[in-house]
Amino acid sequence: MNVETTISIDRRLRVRRWIEQPRIQNAIIALILVNAVLLGLETSPVAMATAGDLIVALDQVILAVFVVEIGLRLFAHRAAFWRDPWSVLDFVVVAIALLPATGPLAVLRALRVLRVLRLLTMVPSMRRVVGALLATIPGLGSIATVLLIIYYVFAVIATKLFAAAYPEWFGDIGRSLYTLFQIMTLESWSMGIARPVMERFPNAWVFFVLFILVATFTMLNLFIAIIVNAMQSVSETEQRDAQREMVAARDHIKVDLHAEMGDLRNELREMKLMLLAISTAQGQSHPVQYRKDVAT
Repeated sequence: MNVETTISIDRRLRVRRWIEQPRIQNAIIALILVNAVLLGLETSPVAMATAGDLIVALDQVILAVFVVEIGLRLFAHRAAFWRDPWSVLDFVVVAIALLPATGPLAVLRALRVLRVLRLLTMVPSMRRVVGALLATIPGLGSIATVLLIIYYVFAVIATKLFAAAYPEWFGDIGRSLYTLFQIMTLESWSMGIARPVMERFPNAWVFFVLFILVATFTMLNLFIAIIVNAMQSVSETEQRDAQREMVAARDHIKVDLHAEMGDLRNELREMKLMLLAISTAQGQSHPVQYRKDVAT
């Protein structure tokens, strides 16, 4: 490894340590929050009429800080930057903000509000929540498939039973699916849909109550159970990692203490030998016990 490579690595390490300082990270989080407020103010005609130039200028300054921060992280981490999904998300969010305000890509400028999502990448607790939600995708996919099958079965039954009398709600499979989705959310399902249908079909309550019990109370509770289980798993994993780090740190401290004690013993032995040599040179006699100490 030549001198230039060593200097480059040292610079990257120093930049990395600087950018990862808590005070720098907290400053970036504060700027993200301020930027979120500014983006909200840009939607207010009154605020833009009063201080539009100041709002735009502050937004540009904060964007410049974000660009510099991403550049420093790219310099510090090099290829490792692209292996971190959170870093890639940061880069995409900031890159969208740099798109031109005119032309075919101007509509993407509305996505500047995605800069608020950088809070998810900066705050560890939020990253844990997002990670837990992503970990639930396989389980949620299975439950969503089961729920879709249940929806389809109930939609076909509802279309067969109620299409002729209520075509606006159950005229075809698509309308039945949408109506059942409204019922699942419990939004005006009784007075708005169930009771009018029961005027023509008195026993229709059996269909609606059964659907709500299966789709709303059972399936949605399964969704919640999977998410809670994933959050608990993430928390337990973090606790185990923290315990491993503590054990590793304790072992490292023990090794350092043993090494320091060995060095101290060696220094004491050397000092005794030096004293013995000085005493011998001066022609002094030494007690037997002292000789034994020196020999040890």
